[in-house]
Amino acid sequence: MPRAISNAVREIPFFGAVAFFVILSAFPFYWMLITSFKTNSDLYSVTNVPFWFNDAPTLEHFRYLFEQTLFARWLLNSLIIGLCVVAITLVTALPAGYSLARMTGRKGEALGIGIFLTYLVPPTLLFLPLSRVVADLGLQNSMWSLVLVYPTFTIPFCTWLLMGFFKALPPEIEEAAIIDGCSLFGAFVKMAIPLSLPGILTVVIFTFTLTLQEFVYALTFISTSSQKPITLGVATDLIRGDIFYWGEIMAGALLASIPVAIAYNLFLDRFISGITGGAVK
Repeated sequence: MPRAISNAVREIPFFGAVAFFVILSAFPFYWMLITSFKTNSDLYSVTNVPFWFNDAPTLEHFRYLFEQTLFARWLLNSLIIGLCVVAITLVTALPAGYSLARMTGRKGEALGIGIFLTYLVPPTLLFLPLSRVVADLGLQNSMWSLVLVYPTFTIPFCTWLLMGFFKALPPEIEEAAIIDGCSLFGAFVKMAIPLSLPGILTVVIFTFTLTLQEFVYALTFISTSSQKPITLGVATDLIRGDIFYWGEIMAGALLASIPVAIAYNLFLDRFISGITGGAVK
């Protein structure tokens, strides 16, 4: 018992540190949750304790979002943008990563590093050239401008990530498929892609999450409310001058974060293996 007690005492600092960071990470979500269901009188009263409900919870903020704003349209816009960017990224990054992984010599590795370095270029440096491209294509003030722009920084990273997965696959697998009658493309589709599902799932989650949380390009290229994604709509249409609609802002942020949180929790193991596997291999 003394030894067990001493071991438990030694572990107190570790578990205390873990508990601190867990609380630090979870507190914003707790604050967002209770703010979304508070009445305005409870929310703005300086005499009330802000960490729990002083009045009965209400759904008035959610009702306001769906009845008085274009929140449903913002959700749909974000879904369309995310799905389109995911499709473009997969169609481009899968064959690119596979080609670079199977390229002999150091050329493939050098090209892969070069592609990844383009991901590290700060997005603010690309405003002017991308604005010119968007203007020449007539996509100003349209959500389709984001569908055009977002793949410029999802494709480089995802190509580099998938290249690591394809490098880990023995070439003999595809060679055996070719001997059995598959074409090179058939071997890629039937053998390489199914064996790289953790990496593909990582690409999907990373790309969709990035499009959902990106704000700067959306703010630059879109001003019409009906074309805004959810991040831009909540942050701009619910802030008017110096008036912040905190209940509605937190309710919108809560609704937008729930699908992402569910996706990460359902596929957490595959996502971690995808990130670490593609980065290390």
